[in-house]
Amino acid sequence: MSKIEVDTIAPQSGTQVTLGESGDTITIPAGATFDASSGTLTLADGSVTNAKLAGSITNDKLAGSITNDKLTNSSITINGSSVSLGGSTTIETGTSWQSDIKTSAFTAVVGEGYWINTTSAAVTVTLPASASVGDTIEFADYSRTWGTNAVTLNLNSLNFQGNSSPDPEYNTNGQSVKIVYSGATQGWIPTSDDDVAFKTPQTIDFLVIAGGGSGGMGSNVGYREAGGGGGAGGYRESTQDYVASSTITVTVGDGGASVSGQGSSGNSGSNSSISGTNYTTITSAGGGYGARDTVTGGDGGSGGGGGGGNTGGGNGTGNIPSTTPPQGFDGGSRSGLLGAQGGGGGGASEAGTSNSVGGDGKSSTITGSAVTRAGGGGGAPNGAGGAGGGGTAGSYTSGTAYAGTANTGSGGGGQGYNGSTGAGGKGVVIMRMPTSLYTGTTTGSPTVATSGAYTILTFTGSGSYTT
Repeated sequence: MSKIEVDTIAPQSGTQVTLGESGDTITIPAGATFDASSGTLTLADGSVTNAKLAGSITNDKLAGSITNDKLTNSSITINGSSVSLGGSTTIETGTSWQSDIKTSAFTAVVGEGYWINTTSAAVTVTLPASASVGDTIEFADYSRTWGTNAVTLNLNSLNFQGNSSPDPEYNTNGQSVKIVYSGATQGWIPTSDDDVAFKTPQTIDFLVIAGGGSGGMGSNVGYREAGGGGGAGGYRESTQDYVASSTITVTVGDGGASVSGQGSSGNSGSNSSISGTNYTTITSAGGGYGARDTVTGGDGGSGGGGGGGNTGGGNGTGNIPSTTPPQGFDGGSRSGLLGAQGGGGGGASEAGTSNSVGGDGKSSTITGSAVTRAGGGGGAPNGAGGAGGGGTAGSYTSGTAYAGTANTGSGGGGQGYNGSTGAGGKGVVIMRMPTSLYTGTTTGSPTVATSGAYTILTFTGSGSYTT
């Protein structure tokens, strides 16, 4: 065997040196190192196998990267699904349980779990307004009291098991609940909940009565003309679904002020109303004024009575603006010519009459017992006020004209030509809700009472209630 001992082998011409011929084997002896660190070593495809690798190839030995197509397996399997190398997927990491214990209403967040303590009160949980398929939320009974004070899920416009209402309610001690969003059609579906009830929609009842009109004053011009009675304030009732965390603003209208001096028409009452986000605004119109001699009564929730005299004296129109059912009725026209009587003011359930009697008010049991309110004022002379608080009229020459009863929205009585007329009664707003829903958050100092399973708020002045 020949042996060549040189320090460097260089090509005689060109830049290529060939060691051996095709089929030859070039052997590097044991213990020797083939160092190509300063240059490039090119190997035929497929020539490097696992068996030829003594250890691993580290990143610093690679001049670049190995592409996926050079790998035997170019994807991995996660939870039974293939994911290509370089691709992405979402791996559920479990529920993030919150450390703060929930004792009052809150809005849930996807991926979170909540301990809910209802020892002191029921809790309403508002679900997210939007969700994606696979989103999860969990709840657990922290103190095993859901059977006493339940947890209600406010669906917040998304479906729950295919329905948008009523709200689901969890009312079993020790319950745990996990819900998963399945898409728009079925919405949230419980995967564990033991049992679920569907909460009966709760409502708030409203009675809104405006201020009544005051009576009119007649005059002594030889005809002994008398004033008409004031019309009752508009009387409206409403029942609306309970919506949590909304403020209902209450306005209570004043009654029309009395007048004195011959030939003076009374004053109309002021409007009462309720309004608030998620609640329909209800406005009741103030009662029409009772007219002076020969003048037509004022229009309003209920119409005012016409003034007595030999001319004029038409009735005021009730239910203005028009509502269904009507919020009130017309006043009465004057009766007779010389020594004519003023018409009675309209009431919440009937019109005033031409012989001076005020129209009757309307009965409600919103406070737990039947109470009639919003009667029309009587026309002079001496006309009786309508049932429900309408003021009685004075005589032609003297006597007392009575005001409509305060906080019934009743009309005031008319007068002849001495003294002063009866003022209109101030209005009132009453609301009733299940005691289980009552929050106690009010302004304006309403009277709070209970009747059976209900709490009743009576507002005699403006204020608010937050559900």
